[in-house]
Amino acid sequence: MFAVVDIAGQQFNVEENTKYYVPRLDNDVDTEITFDLVLLFNDGKETKVGLPTIDGMKVTAKVLEHLKDEKVIVFKKKRRKSYKKKNGHRQQLTRIEVTKIA
Repeated sequence: MFAVVDIAGQQFNVEENTKYYVPRLDNDVDTEITFDLVLLFNDGKETKVGLPTIDGMKVTAKVLEHLKDEKVIVFKKKRRKSYKKKNGHRQQLTRIEVTKIA
């Protein structure tokens, strides 16, 4: 059984009792959150597709921790112009565990 859920503007294919890294959410650690924007649901026998979402479907998840992703280096250079720029970025993430799809 799986569902496709819209979390913070991105679509995730989620299953029960699995952990995911999603963009930073404003919820505190060890709180339950529900996602109402379920776009697709499959229980192994039939598939429900929302137009654009499925009414009455919810995905419940628990916030495990807030963390930062690995650093990504952005380096720009134009040859023969003595132009160099070096910049780094670390994405803010939230780790969640999907507890229930109902």
